[in-house]
Amino acid sequence: MTSSRKDSVVHARAREATGTGQLESPDARAMVANPVCGDRVTMEIQLAGDSVADLAHTVRGCVLTQAAAAVIGSHAPGCTRAEIESVHRAVAAMLEGSGQPPGGRWAELAMFAPVAAHRHRHHCVLLPFTALHRALDAASAGT
Repeated sequence: MTSSRKDSVVHARAREATGTGQLESPDARAMVANPVCGDRVTMEIQLAGDSVADLAHTVRGCVLTQAAAAVIGSHAPGCTRAEIESVHRAVAAMLEGSGQPPGGRWAELAMFAPVAAHRHRHHCVLLPFTALHRALDAASAGT
């Protein structure tokens, strides 16, 4: 796949905005911001046991942040915290150049592989994962 084709996939995924919005009664909510660029992600979750039952997000940020949040909106429901942490680690390793993209239901995250060459943009892809982790932490803490 060419770089311009991957760019169009990222833009299309961002436009889909899967999971955008708010939950009626979330178990937890977390907001994270990148002070360097101003991107901001708010993630809300509902849990069913150890799994994410539902989530919603609000993103004010670049297309990379929007697309990453949309992928999470599509694939995180039904996943356990451990699965989400594993995917997060795999994406971080892919961006650092020390790992392969996640597989299975998360395989589309390979669209972010070209971002590896732009270290200053790694945070854009990872910010929605950070927001999701903080929401999971808040749910665990009962806040």
